[in-house]
Amino acid sequence: MNLEERTSRRDFLKTTAAATLAAPVLTAMLRAGTAPAIVSGPNLNSRLGIGFIGTGSRSGAHMRILEQLRDLEQMPIEFVAVCDVYRPRLEKARARLKAPHATMDHRELLADKGVDLVCIATPDHHHGYQAIDALKAGKHVYCEKPITHWRQFDLTKKLADVSAQSPCAFQCGTQAMSDSAWHQMKRLVKDGLIGKPLFGETGFFRIGDWGERGMKVDDPNAKAGRDLNWAAFQGDAPRREFSVDRLFRWRLFEDYAGGPVTDLYPHCMTQVVDILGVGFPEKVVALGGIHRYDYELRDVPDTFNLIAQYPEKVTISVLGTQANDYNATPLRGAGQRCPVIRGWEGSLSIDPNNKEIVFTPIKEKGAKPPQRFPIEHGENNTEHWKNLIACAREGRKDTWSPADLAFRTQTVLHMAMLSMRKGVTARFDPKSRKIV
Repeated sequence: MNLEERTSRRDFLKTTAAATLAAPVLTAMLRAGTAPAIVSGPNLNSRLGIGFIGTGSRSGAHMRILEQLRDLEQMPIEFVAVCDVYRPRLEKARARLKAPHATMDHRELLADKGVDLVCIATPDHHHGYQAIDALKAGKHVYCEKPITHWRQFDLTKKLADVSAQSPCAFQCGTQAMSDSAWHQMKRLVKDGLIGKPLFGETGFFRIGDWGERGMKVDDPNAKAGRDLNWAAFQGDAPRREFSVDRLFRWRLFEDYAGGPVTDLYPHCMTQVVDILGVGFPEKVVALGGIHRYDYELRDVPDTFNLIAQYPEKVTISVLGTQANDYNATPLRGAGQRCPVIRGWEGSLSIDPNNKEIVFTPIKEKGAKPPQRFPIEHGENNTEHWKNLIACAREGRKDTWSPADLAFRTQTVLHMAMLSMRKGVTARFDPKSRKIV
């Protein structure tokens, strides 16, 4: 039995199927394999119908972006439906957006033919299931990172396969991929400037556990029941008694999150995988733990370090902690270190002024001259959304952060979490696409 299966067996023996009922219309459509009526390009409505699966604080940030695109840039956007397992939050979002459809079951939202595109901003362990359902229902998808929970590798593979077969566009919520620096670096590497790629290093250093313990508690007196579907929230996670902390501050718990490796590292590692053009790693090793924020509720690490080795003879390292925010390299994003990309003939980095890509040749006779390249534009979450919308309207799937790139990145993060928890090296079998 492989490493992933051993971990999954232990965890899933404690679980039961989610208690939510599938929407009959969507279930029948998926079972029959019915082609979606609205896909993209000329078949897409002149106005873009948006549905929000998850209506918490992160979803609220996406709502603001789309409201601005509608109101300030006059994009033909219509807010059609909202979904959340917690009714007070659901009703608040419905009132804000004046959405005609509100439901506590995401499959009912997906059965709405007026929804062309969905924004998925739910806890990690729901992302993969909801994104797969959305793609099968013919909806374009913006899915928050990570695309799956650290124990859901089989689901990650399935999402990548479904996305590859779907005509719909998929954008992972790694908005750092809107930064032109990474696309420019990718072109420079492809053009051979650094020679054969060798090493990519990056990291994420910040201080504070505000991303976990600081999550907003909407109602300290909330109770499971008609207005709060606790079984739906738990999904395929181990069965636990209801608690306000697990519902509102879910990033504290390994059942629903993974700490820095899955919450933060997609933001700094995705571009390194893309720049280097690597596939899946041969092996991954990782170390980490709770080194500073050691209190009763928290069971996700606050410090995490990983090294991934690839069959292309390329290595990627990602180092980080939430216990110290010193960075020796420039930042592009809060706590997010600029990567250094090394090759046989030189290295790419970001100048301290954060405005130029710097090529530093190796110190060897006949080496290439040093070069600098102005960065065209920085990270912008609004542009990340506009990229997805443009792909949807034009019938394209080449978003800045597509599902296949998310799959390659997430595989490393799956392997790293399993390696750290088991104290072993995680290996990847490319033939079976299994972690062993």
